[in-house]
Amino acid sequence: MGMPAMEMPADYKVLVHTTDNRGFTPEEIAERCVKEIISISPKSHPLIRDQAVAFKAQIQHLLVVYMRQAIQSDRTTVYNALKDAGHPQLAELIRRL
Repeated sequence: MGMPAMEMPADYKVLVHTTDNRGFTPEEIAERCVKEIISISPKSHPLIRDQAVAFKAQIQHLLVVYMRQAIQSDRTTVYNALKDAGHPQLAELIRRL
């Protein structure tokens, strides 16, 4: 018995995001992420829509806060790995980012 075939939805879309000589900021990634998590219908009741917009903004802010913490934590891991491998100058450059 073979694997079942996967079908792509008719409205499948591919989005491409690029930057110029830099990576994405936590704010940019959080904005993209929250758009995937929360969608708000323009047909919603205005009070519900306003509440959803406020909630979406709070979630985006939280995503940025936690992404910054994750970035800092990863840099600490890289710093320690470089320092332990005998590259204290390179480790210090990473720490200063």
